[in-house]
Amino acid sequence: MKTVRSGSALLTGVALVSLLAAPALQGQATTTMPSTLRYGSGLMDIPVASVLPHMMITGTYSGFFMKLDHTQLTDPATGNVIGFGPSVNKQYSDASVAMGLFDRVEVGTTLQSFNNKANGGNMWGLFGRLELLNPGSQGLGLAVGARYVTAPDYGNSTDYEPGRLGFPDQRITNTYTGASDVNTKTTLYGVMSAHIRGVDGDVLPPYDLTLAVGYGNGMFKDGKDLGFYNYTSSNGWFFGSAIHFQAGENGILTVMGEYNGFDVNVGTQYDIHGIRLGAQYLAANYGKPAGGYSSEYRRPKFGLLGSVAICPNGDGLLCKPHLMERPKPDTVVIPPPPPDTVRVTREVERPLPTGTPASVCLATGDDVQVLVTAQGDTLVGPSRASLQSMRPGVVFAGTYAGDADWYTGDEAITFERTSYSKTGNEVRMDCAQIMRVGENMGVPLFATRSAERPFQTLYVPVRPGVWQAYQAGLRRTRG
Repeated sequence: MKTVRSGSALLTGVALVSLLAAPALQGQATTTMPSTLRYGSGLMDIPVASVLPHMMITGTYSGFFMKLDHTQLTDPATGNVIGFGPSVNKQYSDASVAMGLFDRVEVGTTLQSFNNKANGGNMWGLFGRLELLNPGSQGLGLAVGARYVTAPDYGNSTDYEPGRLGFPDQRITNTYTGASDVNTKTTLYGVMSAHIRGVDGDVLPPYDLTLAVGYGNGMFKDGKDLGFYNYTSSNGWFFGSAIHFQAGENGILTVMGEYNGFDVNVGTQYDIHGIRLGAQYLAANYGKPAGGYSSEYRRPKFGLLGSVAICPNGDGLLCKPHLMERPKPDTVVIPPPPPDTVRVTREVERPLPTGTPASVCLATGDDVQVLVTAQGDTLVGPSRASLQSMRPGVVFAGTYAGDADWYTGDEAITFERTSYSKTGNEVRMDCAQIMRVGENMGVPLFATRSAERPFQTLYVPVRPGVWQAYQAGLRRTRG
């Protein structure tokens, strides 16, 4: 039997990523990741280095349909055909639940089969991932993880192992004559991801990129010596890429491709305000054999996915997907003064007003030097004109919260799914001590440069040089 391999889907994905991956890595919050077929967040069957945010929960149902006249059984020691299994005409499906903890850990469980012992019994699993390097602050992420799936139980003494497609299979035993042992119940892996903000322009909608590469054992590697299970293997290496497009105000469309160590999978997933719908073409590197029969593992399959993302700590029950934050430029254009024509017989220059130099930290994150008179006037420009007399034609750069309803009404603000409340009096800040981390209602938010996520205190620019602290975990009191 000759199997036709086609890498066109993978090559197309790699070419598209290469075309769009021009910008440098960004150190901002990562794009919302799609739901995998069985094991939490990631691409389709491989993980990425990021994890779900704290207390975010995803529930996923996925499945694919297989219709085969009969299944060829091959002796793994000799490669000879020893018979044919029963015909397959079935919808295989999986269900899983995943949760993020402390913005560093993701854990979950999966149910892959619900049968009596004669048909393989119940197959369920546990999975988890620990984020070692946060891609939200460096642009590169590193994580380690594990998957455990129970083995099928056919009511005999044979040691069976779970297959990578998630259904009980009596052909997969722990030990084969002439082949290495198959150990797929426990899978350990490490994965590195690059999260890249796309180039914003008129041709494409806003988009981000995700690139991932990793190595694992278990389901990423074992079974490579079984003829019916595998045509070729990467010996544990896996990789993938995804392009995340902004689709409306509350939606993200993800197009992705991956190689899980055995199969090339391509697919898409649309997330509209936490409701996720996906479609996949699995095992695209295999073609239909000339004899008309093949194992379920070495045959292309079409799959569907439905998932829901819940954020108990967010603004609503369902999670709004997001791309990386796009910086908004703060530009202040000072119009030139109208031309004046003055004829004098003798010109006497007026003495410039005097004042005390002072540094003012603006909402742009920049310090400006001004002079302050004894009467409290702020002098700007080479002529040292009073800022009050030049308004509204001249203003300081940046957006400020001083007149905003949410600020004057002492409302709490929400940033990265954490609530912050106003604390203390207004203060003055040195721009060298703070950095911009986000925004609220168009007003930028700052934190001290030494602070780490999740931030305990945020600073909001009230007016030029004046700031207000907001602290996490405070109860707002009115009186």
